[in-house]
Amino acid sequence: MTYENYFGVMANALAIFTGGMVGVLLGSRFAPNLQRITMQALGLVTIYIGLGMAMQGEKILYLILSLVFGGLAGELLGIQRRLNAWEKKMDGKLKDGEGMGKGLIFATLIYGIGPMAIMGSLESGLTNTHNILFTKALLDGMSAIPFATAMGLGVSLAAIPIFIYQGSIVLFAFSVSPFLTPEVTGEITAVGGLLILAIGLNILQVTRIPVASLLPSIPIIVCFLFLF
Repeated sequence: MTYENYFGVMANALAIFTGGMVGVLLGSRFAPNLQRITMQALGLVTIYIGLGMAMQGEKILYLILSLVFGGLAGELLGIQRRLNAWEKKMDGKLKDGEGMGKGLIFATLIYGIGPMAIMGSLESGLTNTHNILFTKALLDGMSAIPFATAMGLGVSLAAIPIFIYQGSIVLFAFSVSPFLTPEVTGEITAVGGLLILAIGLNILQVTRIPVASLLPSIPIIVCFLFLF
């Protein structure tokens, strides 16, 4: 394993830090229309990346079953519901206070708990490519600007726990990669690609797919491939 495996993680952490600092300096002068068009452009790029990843799968039946059973498991576990509850709780803190600690906690949760953080880190560790994390870096950097205008320097400091968290996933993925055949890695990538595609559609507000509830699809397809 080399430092190149961490390029995506480093880019993501740097984008959060930079976006946060820009937000602190700009205050509330960042035009909403500029942020909106930027996010829409990044949504299109996210869809493009997701489609490319999804095309790497060959076991269509396993792909379908993993998404169906993964979605059922995710809903029974309430993954998306719990995530939404955390986000609402942190949004309330965003409106109530300016403290550095609140900004740090808020940004760490927002940027760390989500499919792109997990899938991007897995991609970096398994394949040493960083398309997801590079896209996530742009998304996080842009969203850090308005967050930091409200909560200050703590948003930028969230880059540190995000780097540690995503870096740990990269290390784990790299450690298990020798035990995964190219076929297994390709199918994991395909499932992840569909989740990334769903994120892109959500960014464009075309759909409201509970992507977090579909995360169990990833370990489920691995089980299918090893069992059958």
